[in-house]
Amino acid sequence: MAGPSVSAPPPAPAARPPGYYVRQRLLQNRPAMLGLGFIVLCVLIGLAGYWVLPDNSPDANNGLVQLQKEPPGFTATILRLPLPDSARAAADNVLRTWQQGREPQFRDSPISGYRFVGDSVRIEPYLNHSALAEQPKTYALAEVAGQTGSAAELRKIVEQERILRRTYWLGTDKAGRDELSRLLLGTRISLGIGLVAVLISLALGMLVGALAGYLGSWVDSLLLGLMTVVWSIPGIMLVIAISLALDSKGVWTSFVAVGLTMWVDVARVVRGQMLSLREKTFVEAGRVLGLPQGRLIVRHLLPNMTGPLIVIATSNFAAAILLEAGLSFLGLGVQPPAPSWGLMVNEGFQLLGTEAGLWLTLLPGLAISLLVLSFNLLGNGLRDAYDPKTPLGG
Repeated sequence: MAGPSVSAPPPAPAARPPGYYVRQRLLQNRPAMLGLGFIVLCVLIGLAGYWVLPDNSPDANNGLVQLQKEPPGFTATILRLPLPDSARAAADNVLRTWQQGREPQFRDSPISGYRFVGDSVRIEPYLNHSALAEQPKTYALAEVAGQTGSAAELRKIVEQERILRRTYWLGTDKAGRDELSRLLLGTRISLGIGLVAVLISLALGMLVGALAGYLGSWVDSLLLGLMTVVWSIPGIMLVIAISLALDSKGVWTSFVAVGLTMWVDVARVVRGQMLSLREKTFVEAGRVLGLPQGRLIVRHLLPNMTGPLIVIATSNFAAAILLEAGLSFLGLGVQPPAPSWGLMVNEGFQLLGTEAGLWLTLLPGLAISLLVLSFNLLGNGLRDAYDPKTPLGG
């Protein structure tokens, strides 16, 4: 009689790479994923640029002085008078629109009312709390429509294409510019400065930190002294010094200056990691095989620091955005009329005490806070995700 059958043991679960567990821990971290979602949204807005702006003029700088300091949700009636054909022809390049904006094809003028009188249209000017009194104006229908035709045809064109209702969802600033457009375009500047600053800090910090940690001896002492000196200088003072040395306060100067102030953090982390890794067995094996030092550092040591470098890169991204906003607030960063969030906070700050000052300060300040918070949440999530002691589902 045959004995009882013995079932085969269940197969062992397939081994998974460490990156799988990192992704799982990150996906289960809700605050980090919320931060990542907001960052992705800002990146999409920054990439779309002028294509998604209500006001896609260069720097979203098409201001109407009659509409200055209007509250969020304000709606105005706008008369659009055609510009000469030469100005309109230069505005139809799609790539140029994405990069620099689109030159206005019409001269906008807010109105309070209109009526047709024969082959003319009589315009009642718009008056708000800060506009100067203007007299009614009369325009020929052909001038407003930008073409010739019968009076009935021209009236239809004027009513459907030249007179429109425009809503300013976040109000207007002190120059009558659309606040929503400038906030959205400011996303591109903040993310751009953060990205360039992080790339510069990673490249310079990895180079200095790797040389100091791997070579040791007098090279380590020299580079560590350099890091200590740079570390002791306040970042904003260093940016001011770099801007003065380059004799410029433009956007690209801000990009480079912010990046050159943030490499010390990366260098210190890379140096510490390098000191602990250079005595590992795989490094000794590489030396025995005669591998060049440069190849050992680039191909074998630096890839083992991916986790800490990603975490510190997100932290530096948030710090760069804050530093740029502070510099622009002081007038040392991005210069007008570029829509930097820090510069917009300054413009609203100058109006504090008025009805418009509150939202003109609050809106760009809230944008800065949300983006910096998102990077900090993502950085905390990445730190936990790369920690093998963090349990899955915890």
